[in-house]
Amino acid sequence: MSAGSMSGLSCYNMVHMKILIASDLHYPTINGVATFSRNLAQGLAARGHEVLVIAPSQTGEPYKEIDGNHVIYRTASVAFPFYLNFRISLRPGTAVKKIIEDFDPDVIHIQMMMWIGQAAMKYGNKFGVPIVSTNHAIPENLMDNLKLLAPLARPINYMLRGYGARFHAKADMVTMPTEAAIEMLNASDRIDVPIEAVSNGIDLTRFTPGKAPKALYETFHIPTDKPLITYIGRLDAEKHLSVLLGAFARVKTTNADAHLLIVGDGTDADHLHELAYEYGVHDSVTFTGRVSDEDLVQLHKIGTVFAMPSPAELQSIATLEAMASGQPVIAVDAGALKELCQDERNGYLFAKDDEAAIAEGLRKIISDPALRARFSKESLAIAETHDLQTTLTRFETIYADLNADK
Repeated sequence: MSAGSMSGLSCYNMVHMKILIASDLHYPTINGVATFSRNLAQGLAARGHEVLVIAPSQTGEPYKEIDGNHVIYRTASVAFPFYLNFRISLRPGTAVKKIIEDFDPDVIHIQMMMWIGQAAMKYGNKFGVPIVSTNHAIPENLMDNLKLLAPLARPINYMLRGYGARFHAKADMVTMPTEAAIEMLNASDRIDVPIEAVSNGIDLTRFTPGKAPKALYETFHIPTDKPLITYIGRLDAEKHLSVLLGAFARVKTTNADAHLLIVGDGTDADHLHELAYEYGVHDSVTFTGRVSDEDLVQLHKIGTVFAMPSPAELQSIATLEAMASGQPVIAVDAGALKELCQDERNGYLFAKDDEAAIAEGLRKIISDPALRARFSKESLAIAETHDLQTTLTRFETIYADLNADK
């Protein structure tokens, strides 16, 4: 079934629904899945729906919490060793089954195909609840962090893709954040259920152009008189930030006043600090560590150009947030980033791990205010097509159409 053949449209948008969101990664974890699942929960609840999220406990023990306008049931969890501050629920089946029985949702929206997602799929199917499954990840995101398995990466990636196809085929509807994501995974050929690209979206009322308060610069010791290259996101191996540091070292040979701002935390943080010293640029790099939601919004406003060196993105919410804040973008011509960073329209694309090309693109933007202004304007125009409200409306329609077909 194509997007055009789904006929619910806005007539369903005001119908109250009970929506269960199953997410193996959720706030306060910092990553794209966690950000989207929380934005979805908050946005749907704000529209009058009763929303319940199932997510891993942050303490290890199960508990219930209120996140503003919706409920989160936290299932028993353990630390996940390959990512900083990630926790996973290994045996949530009994808890998920009871939650579904008690809540009696109109629809289940699964965010990941890990243990909570598996349980939600199993019992959602058993109880006849319509299921939407969104794919946010590709195997390469995991394999870059499991270096000991590097020689087996290709067969493992193949097996994981096969598992993903079998998992999503059990849903009533599958979504991915971009058309490129669908193409990358050959999803239309591998999954025999309706598939649609629905942007993760961002809150355009929060991420806007403007000046950050002076106190923010002082808090994080960020220079106010230098061109700033920024990265905001996780500091894990899959993001290829070592390549960005290498490119920045090249930039410094011709643009001595340039400064690099890296916002976030992750398992690769210590390595990146060491690299900054090895490249001799540590005095020109600011590592903020993890920041609050409020500071993150303001930090997106202060850059001259945003850099995304990761080659494995199915969309990249961080890049969207930067664009909505008025930033030009330098990004890898891989994954779905080309849908956001459109070469020579709002920034430059480069080949995977091409430090020289990254450096050249950064030099052009930080050295040419007129070019930077033109790219900034185009970033804003592209970001406007990814309004979270549009995403919420689309999912409301999908949920309602699935219920109408029951």
